[in-house]
Amino acid sequence: MDFSPSEEQLLIRDAARDAAARLLAPHAAARDVSGAFPVQELRELAKLGLLGVAVPEQFGGAGADAVAYSLAMQELGRVDASVAVAVSVTNMVGELIAAVGTDAQRRAHVPRLTSGEYLCGAFALSEPQAGSDPAGLMTRAEKVPGGYRLTGSKQWITSGDRAGVLVVWAMTDKSLGHKGITAFLVRGGSPGLSVARLEEKMGLHGSSTAQLVLDGVEVSDDDVLGGVGGGFRLAMMALDGGRIGIASQALGIARGALDAAVGYARERVQFGEPIIRHQAVGAMLADASTWLDAANLMTLRAAAQKAAKLPFGQAAAMAKLFATEHACKICDIAIQVHGGYGYTRDFPVEQYWRDNRL
Repeated sequence: MDFSPSEEQLLIRDAARDAAARLLAPHAAARDVSGAFPVQELRELAKLGLLGVAVPEQFGGAGADAVAYSLAMQELGRVDASVAVAVSVTNMVGELIAAVGTDAQRRAHVPRLTSGEYLCGAFALSEPQAGSDPAGLMTRAEKVPGGYRLTGSKQWITSGDRAGVLVVWAMTDKSLGHKGITAFLVRGGSPGLSVARLEEKMGLHGSSTAQLVLDGVEVSDDDVLGGVGGGFRLAMMALDGGRIGIASQALGIARGALDAAVGYARERVQFGEPIIRHQAVGAMLADASTWLDAANLMTLRAAAQKAAKLPFGQAAAMAKLFATEHACKICDIAIQVHGGYGYTRDFPVEQYWRDNRL
């Protein structure tokens, strides 16, 4: 399989690279300190089609594929991982609704996601007691005339306080286990939907992570996404693609950290020569470069399989595992190469380490 990006994919990568340098880089460090949410940045990225890279053009997306999406996420993650997270989740929401939603759902929500009118989208799957166990969901959906009433809580919801639309998973029939899970489209600001708290995180300070409470949130039958009882399948489908996004963001962070380490090693002189010429330092950087290249190939393989409509779940899981764990190692090496300076906020590598750890 040829992983060489096409001209169209490279154009999207270059657009993301330019946007990252022009829009994100000037305020990335300040955002890490202040925790400011990137409202204007997301709206500008929407104009470039980056909030719907793989969403069909008829709904305002770029009409590209998973490879272009991966390349774009790498470029954004290399400069500001907080923005990349919000962009990634919004892409996931738009792509899911475009793929399985009704015509009315697509028209109502996808153009608003891709245009930035909604600012971002959110996935409300995880709960305090059911993070990796969807069949253990406690949020319930009670059938009422014309629709459903949602009651429960959600945890670790990226952009949950900012999303214009959320995909919310709830139990419509607890006795059926995972076959009793249904996905619903809930508009941000709906009566009964509230933010219980925003997490104070180690990194990704410019990305909000919310605990949400659904206290009798009412949705219509038309807000059921993918059919009653079809929620588990949708969650697995979306998370498979999401793993490509996570791997891509980790690649971007790792590439930024390695670039910083190599640049510093070329300038820092010890014992009469740049430390990059010291064998111990060179060996660390060689390892980091090798891991980064391998992770990139694994991620592009998964993305290419998805783009070709081939089974890609295993490849995506492997890419996520390898890319994230080795990005941690690369960020650690970047700090080590910087010595004591790497532990200070005067250099970017400590932020790369914190952002990647998630």
